Amino acid sequence: MTVVVRWTGFEVLALRKALRKTGRDFAAEVGVSHRMLTKWETRGEQITPRAGNQAALDTLLATAGLEAQERFAAAVTERAAAVQDARAEELLRREPRYTRSPVDGKLMVTVDEGIYLSGPKNTPAWTEAYLIDVYPVTNADYARFVRATGHRAPQHWPDGRCPDSLFDHPVVWVTWNDAAAYAKWARKSLPTSRQWEKAARGSKGRTYPWGDEPTAAKCNVLDSGMGRTTPVFRYQSGVSPYGVFDLCGNTWEWCAGETQPGRHELKGSAFTSPFTRAAPSLVNDADATMFDNDTGFRCVGAGP
Repeated sequence: MTVVVRWTGFEVLALRKALRKTGRDFAAEVGVSHRMLTKWETRGEQITPRAGNQAALDTLLATAGLEAQERFAAAVTERAAAVQDARAEELLRREPRYTRSPVDGKLMVTVDEGIYLSGPKNTPAWTEAYLIDVYPVTNADYARFVRATGHRAPQHWPDGRCPDSLFDHPVVWVTWNDAAAYAKWARKSLPTSRQWEKAARGSKGRTYPWGDEPTAAKCNVLDSGMGRTTPVFRYQSGVSPYGVFDLCGNTWEWCAGETQPGRHELKGSAFTSPFTRAAPSLVNDADATMFDNDTGFRCVGAGP
């Protein structure tokens, strides 16, 4: 998500208290050390977290329960009233950018219309505004689709049922046709490669979702040594400028466009791929009937 107002140590402390989390638990969710969190909170207005951390904080706030959001709003409102903090008041007024998809219930975020830098040569390209799933389609999401439609379950589900241990992992062993069927059921669509890449790189053409530093530890790729899929919310420090998770690593993701008849684009790399293939600007494709243990998808919807 695009951060409208920067976070400082005060807002970080207010959010942690609103979520009623210990410092260590909260730091782990943001993707920073407990020592760094303590520095933010004690230095207050003098501290501005990096953009990737701000995106993680935005996502934590947006996905918090209503009571926690109300506690955070009350804390920020109280400060704004006490010190006439215009920046805090703007934070409370900012346009909501998250929404829940009405069919599959997935959290989606708005990607604004406009130009972004595309491909290995950073060529300017335009997209209309759209919504994109914050997380890849998980096994739990796909299980609801299977129950609702009778669609074939992925081959790694014993007796056609998703194991509890994989509920929050991205669904795999799905063909492009399976992904397109899910998207149709959810009244959404698969992303074009431009939509997918803009959500990953932002409008200014970051090399990776978190910035330009080639840091394999921020995603689930071969170099990370995981050897399997991980929960879709694990890599808090690897979120994109729009607050979208897993756009590098974990699983390759099907896109709508064809590279030639019967072959569709893939983006993002996977836990089976070296980090050198993880940059969102890179191109990959596969036959629409291909399915593997490292290939999944996410969906997009019409913009607000």
